[in-house]
Amino acid sequence: MTPIHPDDVLKRATEAGEALAPLAADVDAGRVDLDRPYAVLRESGLLGALVPRDAGGLGLSFGEYWKMLATLGSYNGAAAVGFNMHHVVLGALADSAGTPLPPAAEKFRTWMQNEVVHGRKLFASATSETGRGARLRGMTTRYRLTDDGEHYVLDGAKSFVSLAGVADYYVVAAAAEGREDTAEVSHFVVAADDPGVTFGQVHSLSAMYGTSTAPMTLTDVVLPRSRLYLGVEGMSLFKVVREPHWMVAGYTAAYLGIAEAIFEYTVRCVTATPSRAESPVVQQELGRMSARLRAARALVHEAGDAVDRERGSLEANALVHAAKYLVGEVGPQLAQDATRLCGSAAVSRSQPLERLIREASFASVMPAKPHDCLEYLGKAAVGVNLYDARAFAW
Repeated sequence: MTPIHPDDVLKRATEAGEALAPLAADVDAGRVDLDRPYAVLRESGLLGALVPRDAGGLGLSFGEYWKMLATLGSYNGAAAVGFNMHHVVLGALADSAGTPLPPAAEKFRTWMQNEVVHGRKLFASATSETGRGARLRGMTTRYRLTDDGEHYVLDGAKSFVSLAGVADYYVVAAAAEGREDTAEVSHFVVAADDPGVTFGQVHSLSAMYGTSTAPMTLTDVVLPRSRLYLGVEGMSLFKVVREPHWMVAGYTAAYLGIAEAIFEYTVRCVTATPSRAESPVVQQELGRMSARLRAARALVHEAGDAVDRERGSLEANALVHAAKYLVGEVGPQLAQDATRLCGSAAVSRSQPLERLIREASFASVMPAKPHDCLEYLGKAAVGVNLYDARAFAW
């Protein structure tokens, strides 16, 4: 199969983004079904972005994926954030590309990749719990192995599940029943129509309504052993500690895309009035916005390249935390600047800037949160062993 050039992927992402853009405001206002943007993404050819080329996917690296997601985010931030949930759960498979696996893991990897590429199935993550957020340690959702050893049974509740009612499968984090130490967390693939799976009402969010986020309840959900992620129990926390880029920073590029959209709108707003565009004061304001955006973009690209070059190194892990923190800071800063420069357009529901301003603020809600990013970077600076799961509240 002829490799697809990254520029062709970005062209495809741009085409999908152009189809997503008109849906953003209507979905945000609840006027359009939540599954509409994801129908566009299903048909875009981007579902298999992380699936290796020899398995029929696009075979993107982490850095290339971030560039694709930023492109989508600049057109429709909520759809990009939701789409990231699909790719987050494919991340471990992408990271294992080219690595021989035990038979159960190999069978799982082949099945999941086929579901994405040939079945056009959409996956999502179900991790967050009330009072705990997305932290894996202390997970209250539990699983047990049946007496015959052929099935797992899951019970629990997740508080914020994106793509609720939209995805075909959900990768659910759970700890083994009967153990006080819940550090050994496993992931299981649960189908939307599995008996015992129910979703609550979609959360009425001040932004990002288009992510279709709702609570999920699992009541005696019976799964075959083949639905254990990569066929291995208890490795999820270890993976996050060693290689946290998907868990803590997958969203980052989507919010970079939202920041890009804020700046682009502000430039259009200013240049619509030539006298304002010629003002040195206004030009300085735009210059400050440009500098902040360029710094965030450069750091995101550097972090993505570092993961591709030396995945799991302390430097790469620190960079993805730094990128997540900086993008979460820059987006709201640009929103404030845009409010000053664009005036009423920033508060008018008829203009996209009002929605973009709301969406930019949500970067700090998504893991890793700003204080977690800073703590990680601070610990790295003073030489704490960040490969020790006890060093950080995962």
